[in-house]
Amino acid sequence: MLTRLGGVSELPFASLNLGGTVGDAPAAVQENLRRVRALWNLTPEQVVSPHQVHGQRVTHVTRADGGQIIPESDALMTDEPGVALLLRFADCVPVLFYDRARHVAALAHAGWRGVAAGIVPATVQALGEAFGSRPEDLWAGIGPAIGPEHYEVGVDVVQAVLATLPQGAQVAQQTNGAWQLDLPGAAAAQLAAAGVAHIVASGINTAARTDEWYSHRAEQGRTGRFGVLVMLT
Repeated sequence: MLTRLGGVSELPFASLNLGGTVGDAPAAVQENLRRVRALWNLTPEQVVSPHQVHGQRVTHVTRADGGQIIPESDALMTDEPGVALLLRFADCVPVLFYDRARHVAALAHAGWRGVAAGIVPATVQALGEAFGSRPEDLWAGIGPAIGPEHYEVGVDVVQAVLATLPQGAQVAQQTNGAWQLDLPGAAAAQLAAAGVAHIVASGINTAARTDEWYSHRAEQGRTGRFGVLVMLT
């Protein structure tokens, strides 16, 4: 899990921005990526990233995909050590997966559209189909994401998310006429409904901690993207 600290990007992207499509200087983004790789002694050919589109596509990647951008995918999974999965975030929920029984890993990007599309249960299902992973063997981690007190949404968004959750899931509340959505809570509810028993949440609200994390909502859309990297050893 990488914060926004330790890079070379200037405001409003300061400083470890890994997003190449947000308006930051390309040279700064490349230097930031180089610094991230250096932390783990990775080559460019070991890192795989997707073009994230808020959908439900899960892609199985191998060493042959190293150095590539996977088109239109919001989750990557692998069973090959040394393949680094790198996704980018700024309020959406990072969901990390590890199957201790089969030594496989996955990383998903879940904004409200991705949650409504089912990216979280789709990743659980894809791990089962590709590697034989059982939900009860999966560990899932929920990374830093926007908290409900900073995430006012329309009733249409609430309805779209609630439609994917077990009846009675408490992930939305109305305060002073406005709906607030607990996006990390929705991801956790989907994990539990899929049979994942080992769920750990960071509890970090990106919108309340823009000193360490990027927040698209809190920074009015003019900000960078922090990285989450998963790799089997």
